[in-house]
Formats: sequence, C-alpha cells, structure tokens
Amino acid sequence: MGAVKSKRMPRAVREQQMLDAAVRTFGQRGYMAASMDEIAELAGVSKPLVYLYLNSKEDLFTACIRREATALTAAIRAGVHPELPADRQLWEGLRAFFTHTARNPDGWSVLHLQARTHGETFAAEVTAMREEIVAFVTQLIVVAAREAHRDPDLPEREVAGLAEALFGAAESLAAWANVTPGVSAKQAAATLMNFAWAGLGDLMEGRPWSPPEVSHEVSG
Repeated sequence: MGAVKSKRMPRAVREQQMLDAAVRTFGQRGYMAASMDEIAELAGVSKPLVYLYLNSKEDLFTACIRREATALTAAIRAGVHPELPADRQLWEGLRAFFTHTARNPDGWSVLHLQARTHGETFAAEVTAMREEIVAFVTQLIVVAAREAHRDPDLPEREVAGLAEALFGAAESLAAWANVTPGVSAKQAAATLMNFAWAGLGDLMEGRPWSPPEVSHEVSG
C-alpha cells in the first residue's frame, strides 16, 4: 500500500504566502538588497517555485505593489460612510489610512519608498493608486462643499488641489509616524485633521482665504 500523499496547498493561498514574504523582505531590506533566495526561504518554498508562480523579481515586486495598493485603497473606502457629516467622513478616512499604514509598515514602505525609487514602471503603479485615492477624496470634499454652498455646480478643480495636498501630507505623516515611537494611528490622524480642517471647514462655510490685493515682493 503506497504512502498517503499530503494535501496540496491551493495555488492562490501559496501565492499569497509568497507575496507576504516578499512584501516583508522588500519593505525591510529594499528592492535592490532583497533576494529571491531569502523570499523563498521566508515563504517556506523553493526558489524555482517562486519563479514558476511569479516569473521574475520584477514581476514579484509589481505584484506586491498592486496588492498593497489595492488593500490601502479598499481600507480608505471602507472607512468612509457617506451618511456622515463632512468632517466625520474626512476623520474616518484619515483614521482608516493611518491605521492601515501603521498595521502594514512593510507594505507602506513598498508603496511610499521602494516603488517610487526603482524605475518608472513601479512608480506608475503607485501613481495610479494615488490618483484613485485623490479622486475619491476630491469627491468627498466637492460633495460636502456643494451642499454647504447650496451650489450644485461648484467645479471640482476648486477642491482637487486640496485633495492632492491633503493626501501628500498624509503620506509624509504616515512615514514619520511609522518610525516615531509612541505615535498612534489615531494621533497621526488627529494631527492632520487639526491641520487640514481649519481650512476645509472655512471652505465649507464659504469663507476661503484670499491673498491680499497688494503683494509685497521680497527682494533677495
């Protein structure tokens, strides 16, 4: 009677195991320093199996970027509830963002540090993620501003820059919070909320800041 064969792990599960190991390795060691040997060892598989599933180091890194970008975007969308007031929507979105990046520091390192510095193809993946999140935030602000102004035709371009600036600040603050002991996700979200809502709140109330009519040039 032959030996009983062990049950094979489903391909999707095995692949996620490899991606988990790859994200951890890329996030902690960097793209250039990470090796397929250590990724395979951490995943508990052979290096040929990693190549069989994910083709190359470049393809593996791209798969990591896409998975982490999808997870971050989904976390932000899940954290925002449209029935809430505008300030609560922004607050919950920021909390979701900082909670996710704090819980997944290696994934955030892949997105925020590694992908941007190792080639146009990788950077383009992160750019696509940013554009989706910025568009989502823009819509949140625009809907709230239109309701506050009673102006259904308020153009998106008036708040698109605010959304871009807000997400850029969130990216930098998350990178800082993840390496600063004692800073919680809630504290990071509150820091950015306090910084941003004073201006956004005035915008919602129809009191945007305007530059003075007479500009005083600073001579060098």
